[in-house]
Amino acid sequence: MPYHEINPRPISVLLVEDDDGDAFLVSELFADADVPVDLVRARTVDEALVHLDVDCILLDLGLPDAVGIDALERVLEAPSIPAVVVLTGLSDTGQGLRAVAAGAQDYLVKGEVDAELLTRSVRYAIQRRRAERQERELYRAQVRNYETTRLERALLPTPLVGDGALEVLVGYRAGRDGLLGGDFYDVVERDDGSVAAVVGDVAGHGPDEAALGATLRTAWRTSVLAGLSPAKVLDVVEQILTAERGRPEIFATLVQVVVAPDRRSLDLYLCGHPTPFLLGVPTTSLPSDTRGRALGIPVLGGWQPQRVELEERWRVIMFTDGVLETTVDDGLTRLGEEGLQRVMEQQLATEAAPGADPAGPSFVDSVLEAVTARHGGNLVDDTALVLLGWGGR
Repeated sequence: MPYHEINPRPISVLLVEDDDGDAFLVSELFADADVPVDLVRARTVDEALVHLDVDCILLDLGLPDAVGIDALERVLEAPSIPAVVVLTGLSDTGQGLRAVAAGAQDYLVKGEVDAELLTRSVRYAIQRRRAERQERELYRAQVRNYETTRLERALLPTPLVGDGALEVLVGYRAGRDGLLGGDFYDVVERDDGSVAAVVGDVAGHGPDEAALGATLRTAWRTSVLAGLSPAKVLDVVEQILTAERGRPEIFATLVQVVVAPDRRSLDLYLCGHPTPFLLGVPTTSLPSDTRGRALGIPVLGGWQPQRVELEERWRVIMFTDGVLETTVDDGLTRLGEEGLQRVMEQQLATEAAPGADPAGPSFVDSVLEAVTARHGGNLVDDTALVLLGWGGR
């Protein structure tokens, strides 16, 4: 089947040639070929650089403003370069090989070119250029996947808790673009049997915020494992934040809870962060009388713990503000704290219903699924949840 029947769109070719006779010969060869071609001509490299929106460039290496490999290098320095086929003289085939090594897709020797060879070389050069771009995009995707996986390990660790009687559930959803943001969490059992948990959120979105969140999470766990007091842990995390942030206006909100060894109380530290919920019917917010500032904000005041007495059986859930700010239903209403409380009460009822599958999704996964359904698609902001519970469901 003729080429033009397989590819009905004409090939666009930019011929960079200052010799009128050679330019006429190239146009005649394309006219004799069974391939539709839109041919544009430039006489210099400078003129060619404003006509790069083509499929292929035929580049002579002897031009008024550039000679030899220098002409090719000037063309290749431009962004989004199409395929390049170099034209050389009969006595300079070695330069053609050097041009291919420098980045051209092919070379042709003037005086040895017929219509079939010219069109075949142009088509193959275009295909090779497309293959190079696809390979480059695949490599970039692999690098992005590697970076995402590395950040996931840093942002979303496995809880370090030896007490099997303590319920520990964690959940995370990346934002709509699938990229990690600055949300992070961690849970660590301390030497005295108490259990510390954190959920934090670096202001902003993107790889820089994700990297900073990973750094803060690592600093938090290291400080807890080193045996620092809960208040000192927050001091260290803030010091790391101010040292590592790229701009002085970047801050982080954070909530930290430390559950007592007997599991009958917890100390709550609120650093400009949404207040955790005590799950039940009704689901309510924990006390927030001692709410403190966000980390990295240059104002006076630190963080004081709020002692919360717990019943014999309890479940507390911490979360980032991405879930609260999710738009739901008509797309104009934010879920908010009351909406999230209702979602959690509904999931509690489903969890306790007769015949509920104990091997089904965890409570935090069910909450995330329910919020996603209310939103009508993937959440815009990344969201992290941590649930701690004692005494069974």
